Parts: sequence; structure tokens; C-alpha cells
Amino acid sequence: MKALRLHAAMVMVVLAMSAQQDPERILQQAIQLHQAGKAEEAIPQYRAYLKLRPDATDARSNLGAALAATGRYEQAITEYQTALKQRPGDARIRMNLALARYKLGMVGEAAAEFEALHAAAPGDRQISLLLADCWLRQGLNGKVIELLAPAAEQNPADLAAAYLLGTALLRDSQISRGQQMIDRILRNGDSAEARLLMGTAKLQARDFEAAIRDLQKAAELDPHLPDVYSYLGRACLGTNDPVAARAAFEKELQENPNDFESNLNLAALLRQNEDYAGARRLLDRALRVRPGDARARFQLASDNLAAGRLEEARTGLEALVRQSPRFVEAHLALATTYYRLKRQADGDRERAVAQKLTAEQRSKEQGTPE
Repeated sequence: MKALRLHAAMVMVVLAMSAQQDPERILQQAIQLHQAGKAEEAIPQYRAYLKLRPDATDARSNLGAALAATGRYEQAITEYQTALKQRPGDARIRMNLALARYKLGMVGEAAAEFEALHAAAPGDRQISLLLADCWLRQGLNGKVIELLAPAAEQNPADLAAAYLLGTALLRDSQISRGQQMIDRILRNGDSAEARLLMGTAKLQARDFEAAIRDLQKAAELDPHLPDVYSYLGRACLGTNDPVAARAAFEKELQENPNDFESNLNLAALLRQNEDYAGARRLLDRALRVRPGDARARFQLASDNLAAGRLEEARTGLEALVRQSPRFVEAHLALATTYYRLKRQADGDRERAVAQKLTAEQRSKEQGTPE
């Protein structure tokens, strides 16, 4: 009798284990938790299911979504990439992959995904706006204008498109066309977006005090408006107020850690205070957003030079002057690096190049023959 009871208990254990290993039941639990907003609890269930069904593309995509919902974008990207290999033409998975890269600050990679999505669905407004925003963050103002100008003309009521287009136009020094976008937004009443565009226009015109007033008003109307503190910081730099500029850049980075200009400008301020490690972290992040940007690469090399990492400074500056041969400051910094490395002839050569470029620039500004 005792043996019979023991056997029955073992059967119950086996049945319970079988229930736990039932793939469809595990998947159902994962989906229910996910739909209930319990992404953290859904993740191990999706993983357990995928151990049993590794080729289940929808479940893998769902796992990516759950990971993204908990802020684990790098892990989400890995799952989305695997899902796309299993189902290359799935636009929904590609969209989620693009969004995960966008939120992680991988703006160039996100733009490539959004560009592919836009080619397949050129009329999709969300994709167009996200692509435009990626290009704007990369400084590709001309591409933003080309993308959004037709849409803004066809739909004047689309204020999001007007805002992105207006920002690109102002950054491209097309002040008159940018003002048209400002007027379009202002017709709907005073707004943070309109104030930001007005502040941007005044910043471009080097009217720093007026720019600060508009940008501060924009921040009052919407403290979470992207770029507002970044532009405010740049305006404060224009009034020689590095303390206020630093506070503004830090505030922007609290809202958007991947803002290129805030990372770049705050890095310069930290380097002035000899916080080279802090500056390097910011520059690494800036270069992740715009990998080939000459200003960021120059600052990184200057950081190495100031910290005494002469060989790192030399290799960085040599690569930079090859890429941007008319970058005067880079030639001067490279000359200084060579002198510190006891390479007098190389230093003299780079200093001569810098002097020649400076003379050419001055001649051009004065309108005299070179």
C-alpha cells in the first residue's frame, strides 16, 4: 500500500513537470503577463518558451518588446535581429528594431532602418517623422528639408512636420523659410515649439540675449521639450556664461542622454576644468551618435593631448587632418603634439600648414587675392 502511494505521488510530480514544460502553456502565460503590463515577469517565460521553440519568430519579437519595455534595449536589439533573420520582410519587427536603436542613441543605425521602412511605405507619417528626427540629430539638415518640405506643403496643419522642417531650415541658415514654419506654428497660439524655433533663429543671428529669453520661455511652457536646454546652453556660451551653459547642457542630458551638441559642449566645459575622464565619456557618447564628426574627434584628440596621452592624440589628429585637411585647429593641435613628442620638423610643417590656411581664410573674408 505504501509503495502504491509513493508511485501515485511520483505520477503527480511527473504530470506537474509536464505541465510546466508544455510550450503553449508557457507562451500563453508570457503573453498574458506582457499584456497585463508585467513585462519583467513575462521575459523569463518567453525565454523558457524559446528554449523549446527557438524558431518561434513572433515569440522572439515579443521578447524583444518586453526587453525594450524594461529599458534593456541592447538585449532587445539582439532578439529583433534574430527575429529578422528568421523573417526578413517583417516591417513590424524592423520598426521595433529601429525604435530600440533610436532609444539607445544609435541614431545612424536607426536612420538606416527607418530609411528602409520609408522606402517601402513612403506615405507613413510616423516613419517619415522618425527618419527626419534621426537625420536632424546627425546634422543632415538638407535631407530633412528634402524629406519634409513636400509633406509640409501638402498638409500645413501637421505641426510636428513643420517643427522638424523649421528646425532644419534654421540650422541650414534658411532663416526666411524657417520663419514661415514659425508663423505656421504661432497661428495655433504661443507654444514651446514656436518659442524654441524663435530662439534658434535668434541664436543663428547671434542675438544671444534675445535667444535666451525665448528659450527660457520655451522651457517654461514645456520643460521636457527636446533640444530646448541644448540651445539654451549654446546661447549662454554666447554670453560668456559657462556656469549657466553647463547647467543647461546637464539638464538636456537628463532628458536626452544622446543629444549630440550637449555632449560635445559639456565635454569642452569639463575639459576646461581638467575633468578629462568626464569629458571622454561624453565625447564617446557624442561619437556614437555621429561617428565621423570632426568636431567631436578633434575634442577627443584635444582631451588626449591635455591629459598627456600624446600617442593617442597624434593618431587621432593625423587621421582628422587627412579627413579634413582645412581644419586649422587640428593642424595647430597636431603641431603642438609633435613638438611635445620632440618631432620638431613635423611640428614646423603642421604649423606652416595652419598659418597658410589662416592666411587664405583671412584673404577670402577680406575679398582680396590670395
